[in-house]
Amino acid sequence: MDESRKMALMAVEALEDKKGADITILDISGISILADYFIIANGSNRNQVQAMSDGVEEALGQAGYVPKQIEGYQSAGWILLDYKDIIVHIFSPEDRDFYDLERVWRDGKEISKEDLM
Repeated sequence: MDESRKMALMAVEALEDKKGADITILDISGISILADYFIIANGSNRNQVQAMSDGVEEALGQAGYVPKQIEGYQSAGWILLDYKDIIVHIFSPEDRDFYDLERVWRDGKEISKEDLM
């Protein structure tokens, strides 16, 4: 398993562990140089969104991965965790509907967790 797939799988499992909702994995490797995968999820409230972010950061950190950048943690409407090969987007439900990344990145291929294994 290559590194970006391994990272994406760990991030998805961390989001699931924190009861993240509507987790979407987009393979953008064929359409962008930004990253290989976007992982998009939402929580039901600010505390859950932050807990999901903390969970991803902890899981990837224990494996030795350090985020290049984290944005939006304090407001918790949209937290972005940039790990170079993967970018994790954690939203409030309202912000996820508003920004609609799945539509913006519709040229990416939606894959399942099993596809990462």
